[in-house]
Amino acid sequence: MIDLQNSYFVILVAGVAIFMYGMTMASQALEKLMASRITALMNKLSNSHILAIVVGISLTTLLQSSGAVTSMLVGLGSAKVITLPQVMGVIIGTAIGSTLTVQIISFNLSQYALPAFAIAFTFYFVAKKPGIKNFSLVFMGFALLFMGLGMISNAAHHYAANEQIKAFLKTLQENPHLSLLISMTFCAFVHSSAVTIGIAMSLAQVGAISLNDALFWVYGANIGTTSTALIAAVGSNYIGRQVAWAHFFYKTLSVAIFLIEPLHNYFLQTLDHLNGGISRSIANGHMILNIISAGIFFPFIKPGAKFIEKLFPKSSKDEFATEFLSMNNYQSSALAVSYANREIMRMADIVLSMIQDSAKLFQNSDPTLIESIKERDNKVDFLYRETKMFLLDHANKSNTAVHQNIMDMIMFLSDLERAADAIDINIITLAIKKNALRLEFSDEGWSELKTMHDEVVKVAMTAINAFNNRELCEQTIQLKRNLAKVEISMREKHISRLNRGMRESINTSSIHLDLLSEYKRIASLLCTHAYNQRS
Repeated sequence: MIDLQNSYFVILVAGVAIFMYGMTMASQALEKLMASRITALMNKLSNSHILAIVVGISLTTLLQSSGAVTSMLVGLGSAKVITLPQVMGVIIGTAIGSTLTVQIISFNLSQYALPAFAIAFTFYFVAKKPGIKNFSLVFMGFALLFMGLGMISNAAHHYAANEQIKAFLKTLQENPHLSLLISMTFCAFVHSSAVTIGIAMSLAQVGAISLNDALFWVYGANIGTTSTALIAAVGSNYIGRQVAWAHFFYKTLSVAIFLIEPLHNYFLQTLDHLNGGISRSIANGHMILNIISAGIFFPFIKPGAKFIEKLFPKSSKDEFATEFLSMNNYQSSALAVSYANREIMRMADIVLSMIQDSAKLFQNSDPTLIESIKERDNKVDFLYRETKMFLLDHANKSNTAVHQNIMDMIMFLSDLERAADAIDINIITLAIKKNALRLEFSDEGWSELKTMHDEVVKVAMTAINAFNNRELCEQTIQLKRNLAKVEISMREKHISRLNRGMRESINTSSIHLDLLSEYKRIASLLCTHAYNQRS
């Protein structure tokens, strides 16, 4: 029977939980504190592999998680913002950056955890500026991290004397590859190599495992940390999968090299001769492993990227690209504008399909439909970037009249992209909230929302056609004005139901009103060009 008040098992689990929470707190606070710099670093991704490694180290240092960085890269790959060759160096850099946290926790600072937490909390409590609050949260996170590590170490002292635990650890010593497998699985479960290596340090400090055993924990943690990106890549496009698996192969091959017996033994002897205690030796082992691996694989970044690209090629599902744009289509201004216009219409059709399907989100919980709409939003983002670049490049080579036409096209592109984002971010969020809370609109309310949706679809179709036919601009504007009146009328009817005390209307009020606002906003965005183009 476990004593929930003083059980060492509870202390161990609580220690791991506090360690992980502290790390998450520090990571999130650092991300908020350095948000602008993170964006700048991501924008510096280029063909410079050395710069990419520096970006990887910097990002991982800021976010305190190589898994978070690689997951970010998977997301950027899914949106086609980056390519695999661009981020191969970043992947190598994340491995080096992840050693910083392990280096910090290798110092025995748990006795300072509570005072540091108290001081940081005081600053957080009295501070008014967000920057100071986030800076305080960073120190609070690290204080919790050391507090959790101290609890893990306390529990490790107890379990080191347990005969059953001794027998289990002896089995691991006799089968070191089993240690690797267990640590790899544990790291994949907790999504943190620092937690895994921190536990190995605690066990090593009390003599439960040797430095040799701890190295296999380090090896396992290095492979296990790739699970975060692999999970993020599920359902991603080919670039997202390439990034995740490149991270996995890089880490696995790095560990495989050090598992070669002569090299492992030499590595162990080298660490054994370093002064500073076993915790420092483990942390140094983790750092040296990743630095040497970076040196080994750096010359093979390009061949490695080509290999991964062949291993995970584009599928028919991933073959989405511009159909009409080419940077060589400058035979005439009219031809270039025509190509861009056809691409804009492709983008408009995708946005229209998102609007048409958006009402279905509120009928039942359909993860497939949500994923489909998000994928379409990614396509819209991709077409927006490519078409905008094409138009801006052409604007630099054209006269003033054509330049104004191009500016109008870019403005319409921007409005289409913003309309798609409204569906992808705001309307999907409202639908998820409704379905998660199992709320139901009143029959009258749902009928009104469907009417509003139908009117928005009608406005959107007319507005899109009006972009190429100015004669429809007045009709578009009139439809938009009618929609505004319909929206006001529906708000009044909803408030009337609230006054009558209709339970369904009360429960769904915020969702209902927000959805009306989003539909009105989407219609307004798509009609903006009509006001500028009407004759």
